[in-house]
Amino acid sequence: MNFGRNRTTSRRRFIEGVGATGLAASMTGVAAGGDSSAVSPPNAVVAGYLDDLSIEEKIGQMVMVTTRGITGPHEMPPGETKTAIQNLNVGSVIVYNQTSPAYAATYNNKLQEWAMDTDPEIPLLVCADFEYGSAHNIDIGGTTHPRKMGLAASGSTANAVTSAEVTAEEIRSMGFTWNFDPGADVNTNPSNPVIGVRSFGGETETVSEFTEAMVEAYQDNDVIATPKHFPGHGDTDHDSHYDLPIVTYDEQTLHDVHLPPFQAAIDAGTDAIMTAHVIVEAIDDERPATLSKDVLTGLLREEMGFDGLIVTDAMSMDAIEDEWGTSDGTRLAVEAGADVIMATGTWQDQLDTYNALHQAYADDELSEERINESVARILETKLEYGTMDQYTVNPETAIETVGHPNHRDTAADLAQDGITLIHNDGNLLPLDPSANETVLVAGVEDLGTIRDAVEAETDATTLQFSASSHDPTPTEAENAGALAAGADTAIVQTYSQAAIPDGQLGVLESIANANTPVVGLSTGLPYDIGEYPDAVDAAVASYAIERWQSENPTALSAAVSVLFGAQPGGQLPVAIGDQYPIGHGESY
Repeated sequence: MNFGRNRTTSRRRFIEGVGATGLAASMTGVAAGGDSSAVSPPNAVVAGYLDDLSIEEKIGQMVMVTTRGITGPHEMPPGETKTAIQNLNVGSVIVYNQTSPAYAATYNNKLQEWAMDTDPEIPLLVCADFEYGSAHNIDIGGTTHPRKMGLAASGSTANAVTSAEVTAEEIRSMGFTWNFDPGADVNTNPSNPVIGVRSFGGETETVSEFTEAMVEAYQDNDVIATPKHFPGHGDTDHDSHYDLPIVTYDEQTLHDVHLPPFQAAIDAGTDAIMTAHVIVEAIDDERPATLSKDVLTGLLREEMGFDGLIVTDAMSMDAIEDEWGTSDGTRLAVEAGADVIMATGTWQDQLDTYNALHQAYADDELSEERINESVARILETKLEYGTMDQYTVNPETAIETVGHPNHRDTAADLAQDGITLIHNDGNLLPLDPSANETVLVAGVEDLGTIRDAVEAETDATTLQFSASSHDPTPTEAENAGALAAGADTAIVQTYSQAAIPDGQLGVLESIANANTPVVGLSTGLPYDIGEYPDAVDAAVASYAIERWQSENPTALSAAVSVLFGAQPGGQLPVAIGDQYPIGHGESY
């Protein structure tokens, strides 16, 4: 398996002849007419661009747009995106939900062709979220990896490295250079509605070690890593997609608990960090991190020594949009220290983002020197990752690479390593795969995958009970119990984004009351196991499904394999109340 060249130099070492203040200061001096003879060749290239680019073209490099208006499975990017690339000279594009590897490669090639078909002929950084492998944004054919909490449950940073290596090879084959991963949030709040299993866990040291490992693995394999969401989204009880979260812990907690994973990433040479739309009262009690100069410049740049790209989270999220709007939010983010503004809203939002920066420049609120700092970082990153030389890909290579059977087998092994047996009363588990019995599969989320896995693993006859919502009614609970009376064993899937709904506990109770042995299979946050009724005989955590209920057949199938005899390899990366501490995990 070829995972690309070994990037053994960090960003700081890559920038020859430039001190800790970074490339931007040197480039600004050169662009202003300073002596370029002391600047090493890559820096001179960037300096040349800064001399040649118009202010409009420089501002465009700081804007990341998304594609909109896709109506068919093979449609190319819409005209609005072409306008953004060729008229606004945007520097990066974030892409969502491509249908297949070949389509994604062809689509991304078209974006790059548009960029190179106009002055100043600067290729794009093509970006996406691939938090759990290429399947995150490839509808058919991608490889699904364990969520971050599942990787951490394995206890092996080598597993995290392998996951990043496979993901990097697959997404690079489709033309993606920039991955918004890994999550560096320490999930200290069990009621966190948006991070959860996207985090490596609730222990700072573990999150730091796994973040560092994935950052190095991505960047050694030519993909820009992006630890997120700075300075930490793990202690929130609101989702910044819909609200503005505020964290009230003191500055010591911030430094002891939430910042170390980001510092580990910086020390490992991460080339990008994404901001959080979260107010951290200990630093700035008025503005979220994305818009706070105290956070982005004072804390991240000056105190922590980060000299790479600062990219905002999506500016269309309600945490920013409802309070500041696109234009003011954009201006404040750049004033705070952001280099790249993620404009993921409507086409008008994307135009407003560009226009806000241009207006700030026209009003002398944003200097060309400040713009040069960001553009220098952007261009240097494009040079470092080979985007300036190799910006298109071969769709046939993507077909051969993405979802390769070896990659899927590797992901399955990684998933099994993290499946955690929480308790096993009376040694109910493992179940006998050869028994000619009836197994009830009940629950609220993706039961088809679980049932298919049971049938693939066993000789059992299966029954299925699917609730109509995440909070089943008392009548549904009774119906589940009645169905369980005709089964030898019940596998009851639970899923929670924060607290487990009472209706799911009612289903567990009803099935247990039918005197049917019950296995509780937690497929979201593992905290729900702490609420299971005492009558549940065994409980397993799979960490499979996040806040958006994205499918994860790899982790769910691995969990079923464990139920029928595969050795559970996981230990809890978070504590489940006072019942099960971090590190707990049983085996057969």
